[in-house]
Amino acid sequence: MAHIYDTIIIGGGPAGLSAGLYASRSRMDTLIIEKAKYGGQVTTTDEIENYPGSTEDTTGSSLSERMRKQAEEFGTKFVKDEVQEVQLEGSVKVIKCRKETYEAKTIIIATGANPRLSGFKNENELRGKGISYCATCDADFFTDLDVAVIGGGDSAITEAIYLTKFAETVTVIHRRDSLRAAKSLQEKAFANPKIKFIWDSVVDEAIGDEILEGLVVRNVKTGEKTNVKFDGCFVFVGYNPISQLFEGKINMDKKGYIITDEDMRVNIPGVYAAGDVRVKSLRQIITAAADGAIAATTAEAYISTLH
Repeated sequence: MAHIYDTIIIGGGPAGLSAGLYASRSRMDTLIIEKAKYGGQVTTTDEIENYPGSTEDTTGSSLSERMRKQAEEFGTKFVKDEVQEVQLEGSVKVIKCRKETYEAKTIIIATGANPRLSGFKNENELRGKGISYCATCDADFFTDLDVAVIGGGDSAITEAIYLTKFAETVTVIHRRDSLRAAKSLQEKAFANPKIKFIWDSVVDEAIGDEILEGLVVRNVKTGEKTNVKFDGCFVFVGYNPISQLFEGKINMDKKGYIITDEDMRVNIPGVYAAGDVRVKSLRQIITAAADGAIAATTAEAYISTLH
């Protein structure tokens, strides 16, 4: 007979790892399935300043590893596999992965979100050839070079500031005439002599054959186009939820984010969603971790009603 877990968590980012910790501490038989690296998007962040208690030299990778170890110490099991199909109805949920099939009484979906493409011409062709979506992964390739950052929110400005440690200049290209980022980040950016701004503008095209050589920048107010030489381009224009597996099975908003109540329940009993994949106002490590804790606690309460 197949082993039935109390809960299976799909995704090993902060939401999934936090859910694993809380579930295991409640003596639930817990499995986390992760297809890539534990920590998810967090591992692409070099410096974490806004997670309470994080020390000066906390990186996304080091924080994720501490979270993973902590969950493991309380009994969370981990498997590297890719989920291909889910059956969420009924008292036993079935998760079919590439290597194996797993069963559980409850499921916590913590699959996160992926960086969104900006949509300009040649973006895909030059991805990884000068166009990047992760400053901490790729910044050192652009030491003493001129780079562009597309976006004006928290992640764009955080990454722009980080890039100044490596690049000669960092030019923020933003479609509006003011930033959306937190005021403290804006102040840091405006005070940094390496950061320049191109306002009211979008990128229409990336120039280059084998490697990025520049961008065609268009002013949205005047329509004027300018060719600007850049050695690198970092895109930070938001995220898309990783929720395709669950389409048609649970309720989502029009962007594909999973709809939950405040206790992380979706519209099927015994199924929960936590972290960046769900509809919420703030997508940060702290809110992902909180979601995970709530989802695990709600799942445990649900299981106690089954006996």
